[in-house]
Amino acid sequence: MLFKKLWRRTLGVETSSSKSPPPAAVVAGVLPAICVALHCCSSRSTMTTVFLVLLSLLVAGVWGNEFSILRSPGSVVFRNGNWPISAERIPDVAALSMGFTVKENLSWPGLAVGNLFRRPQATIMVMVKGIDKLAFPTASVISYPLENAVPFSLDSVANSIHSLFTEETPVVLQLAPSEERVYLVGKANSVFEDLSVTLQQLRNHLFQENSILNSLPLSSLSRNDDVDLLFLSELQVLHEVSSLLSHHKYLAEDHSPDLYSLELAGLDEIEKHYGKDSEQFRDASKILVDVLQKFADDMYSLYGGNAVVELVTVKSFDTYLVRKTRTILEAKSEKQITPYNLAYKYSFEYSVVFNLVLWMMIALILAVLIVSYNIWNMNPGYDSIIYRMTNQKIRMD
Repeated sequence: MLFKKLWRRTLGVETSSSKSPPPAAVVAGVLPAICVALHCCSSRSTMTTVFLVLLSLLVAGVWGNEFSILRSPGSVVFRNGNWPISAERIPDVAALSMGFTVKENLSWPGLAVGNLFRRPQATIMVMVKGIDKLAFPTASVISYPLENAVPFSLDSVANSIHSLFTEETPVVLQLAPSEERVYLVGKANSVFEDLSVTLQQLRNHLFQENSILNSLPLSSLSRNDDVDLLFLSELQVLHEVSSLLSHHKYLAEDHSPDLYSLELAGLDEIEKHYGKDSEQFRDASKILVDVLQKFADDMYSLYGGNAVVELVTVKSFDTYLVRKTRTILEAKSEKQITPYNLAYKYSFEYSVVFNLVLWMMIALILAVLIVSYNIWNMNPGYDSIIYRMTNQKIRMD
């Protein structure tokens, strides 16, 4: 009891109802808490136990979130290890696994160099808010700690797909059912236009014959509660995406890569409504694990085993780490003055284009000089066929 009070007082937490501090505050308060706790403990075994408990709390507070690989083909190699990755570099991991280049080098040992001539046909990423990790029964799932949990998007990957495969119109589908936000580009406009994107449409589909409710054990969840219906509606989206793709298999058989990004926030609403220790939250977590496993298996098989299915579980985003942006009107109203009269930053393709132009110019200049030198020093009597054919000896023969 004394140690518990000292721990709360050191971290600035007085009551059990107050919110837990962010990871940065936990890191800042762990060292003083260790000093106070070790000072209060007498035996060496107690000191070791306290140190291990505090170390586990530190790791859970900073690296509680996870980035998991549910399915991946043999051409993309993800290594097993406890290597943390920042949330803002996850789009780079998706881009590199699909064979695209990134602006900044990714020095993360979790992604190894795979088969450069066989890239995955699709990347499916599911982001679940409200829980730091999900307990998958299979050992084939590879998980990595997620640090610096800031909001991110796969817009850069979508732009790379559109710039390289403009004629083939690949599928780019990004959905956030809780916010009723949808982004359909390419073939997704014609195929997934019947997909339920609003909450009202999703709830209507829940009570139809092909609903996911007919195959799920709801347990403590209710069909009449709005919070439970939001969670079940997001599961219905996963079912409809795989169902529509199974009816249009030619999308998975073309040569253009596809991108799917789905954000699920229903579990977070269940935790806020019922609590983390509630029966509803436990049942919803189990149902979500089963649905994600089935969704990953279906998408992986539809693409013939050549797809990467990724999962990001985030308890809450560290919004205080996000830099504040300014509106376009504010940027235009003030004149941007750069010190020392520095030039603007070049793109990452500048060095490639510069080297191509430079060495081609050098090669052409050397070729012109060599040819000109040989022509200038050419002996007409021996090197020119015109003078040899007009020779007197050749005409007599």
